[in-house]
Order: sequence, then C-alpha cells, then structure tokens
Amino acid sequence: MKILVTPTSFTKPENKAAQEKLSAFADEVTYNPHGRPLTEDEIPGLLDGCDGYIAGLDYITADAIKKAPDTLKIISRYGAGVDRVDLSAARDRGITVTNTPGTNATAVCELAFGLMLCLARGIPQLDHAVKQGEWPRRNGIELCGKRLAVLGLGAIGRKLAARAQAFGMEICAYDPYVDEGYARAAGIEVCTLAAAIGDADFISLHMPLTQDTKHILGADEIASMKNGTYIVNTARGGLIDEAAAHGALESGKIAGLGLDVYEAEPVSASPLLNLENVITTPHAGAHTREAIGGMGMTAVENLIAVLTGSACASIVE
Repeated sequence: MKILVTPTSFTKPENKAAQEKLSAFADEVTYNPHGRPLTEDEIPGLLDGCDGYIAGLDYITADAIKKAPDTLKIISRYGAGVDRVDLSAARDRGITVTNTPGTNATAVCELAFGLMLCLARGIPQLDHAVKQGEWPRRNGIELCGKRLAVLGLGAIGRKLAARAQAFGMEICAYDPYVDEGYARAAGIEVCTLAAAIGDADFISLHMPLTQDTKHILGADEIASMKNGTYIVNTARGGLIDEAAAHGALESGKIAGLGLDVYEAEPVSASPLLNLENVITTPHAGAHTREAIGGMGMTAVENLIAVLTGSACASIVE
C-alpha cells in the first residue's frame, strides 16, 4: 500500500501514534513537500501509485480527481469539512471520501469563544498598546446578557452555545437541519435566519460552505442587522461577503469581526487586514494538541477501514 499524506500538522509529535499506525499498515508513505495546502495541479503527480490519500485543506477539484491514478480508493479528509473535495467527481471514479467529524469541535468552538472575548474587550489592541509603552483606557462590553446567534447547530455550534450560556448569554440558532428537541432541552431558541441575525449582538458561524450557504451573510443580511453587531467566523471564509463586511466595518454597522477563515487562503491582500476592528487568526481553529491527535488517528483509522473492507462510520455520502 502506498499512501499520500498532505496535512501539514500530521507530522507533529501530537500525531506520533497515528504516524506509527499508518507506517505499520502502509508499505510507503509520501508526505506533502510544499508545507501548505496543495493546488489542483500539484495533486495528481503526488498521487502516482497511491492507494489512499489523507488530505488536508487541498483543492481536490474534479480535474484533480479525473487525473488521479486508478489505484486510488480513498480520500480520507483530516478534518470535518469536505467543501474542497469534489464529491461528485470522487463518486464517479469510485473513490470513497471520509472525514473526521467532531474531533476538532472543542478546539474550534473555544477559538470562536476566544475571538468573541477579544472583540468584546479589545484584548489584542490593548496588548499591542501596552507593549508600545501606552496605558490606554478603552471601554469594552460584557458578554453577559447579550444575545448570540449561532448559525449552524452541529457539534461545534452546540459546544459554543453551552459555553456562552455559562457566561450568561441568551442563545438563538439558525440551522435548516436543526434538532428541535435538542434545542428545547438545551434552552436554545430556534429562529429563521432573518430573526437570528436581526436581533443578535453577536453572530458566530458554524456551517459548511455549499452553494446554499455561500455569502449567507451578504450585503442584504448585514444591512438587516442591528448597528454594532459583532461577527465571528471559524467555519469557512465564503460564508461572509468580505467586500460587504468591509464597508459595514468602516461605517460601524458591524462593530467587530473575528476571522479564522477567509474567502482566499492564505490571506494576504484583503482590505479587512487594515481595519483595527478586525481580529485575525490563520485558519488555526483545529490546531490544538488534542484536536490534532484526534483528527490524525481518526483519519488513519478511516483510511485503513476502507482499504481493508472493514466498516467505516465516517463515509461522506
């Protein structure tokens, strides 16, 4: 068996057990030589002769899959999102796609909550000022008593809601596939998208990027929000229309924006980077010791299960 592994964090010490398990199974393991997500043009050559592919945030397009070798049987996503994998093309080639749902849920929700706190109190700006020899007095706001709209009540959204409730926040949620029984039991109000974002003080996005969710927060939706709303996105960059958000941040319609994901990654030329009320991190939501180890082991176990014909609960349909 020959396996391609591309997630840049798979080779970290936290994944030692997963590395050993994969090495014991495979005859040959090839790693990402670029240190970043692969482009569609880079993928086919690295897949030459491979039976399996543990994929990071690579752009696995229909063209890349079309050029993949006949030996390839599985794309095992290291993470939950599969929006960069052309599932239809993989299905046509008979290639199984798996993911690792839930393994990074705590890590991502904690970063989202950290960004909320940073936005509310201006923590990065205060830190920078003190290190520059300043001693500013800047008033923030408290999370307690504020209304949080969680867009996407899956594993990450549920964990965020629980943490926000512990801070005394009022929670509403929008999710087309919501489990209303769970929401009622958890004290979460289920709303339409318009109602959720129209009344919220904070909005946090936890949805996959699809044709239906692209720019789910566009110019019209932003215009319908309360003045001074704070938004956090640790899901996928395309959920927010960044051009519309830029104008709203300049006008104060959006009071602050916390981003871990961007429409184009790695981000470099976005005008959002020049705004003081935007806090940015480099798609680091899943980068904790615990999440990295969990994603690595689950991705390896999914790959081995499919290649040996065993049951696998994480196949993406």
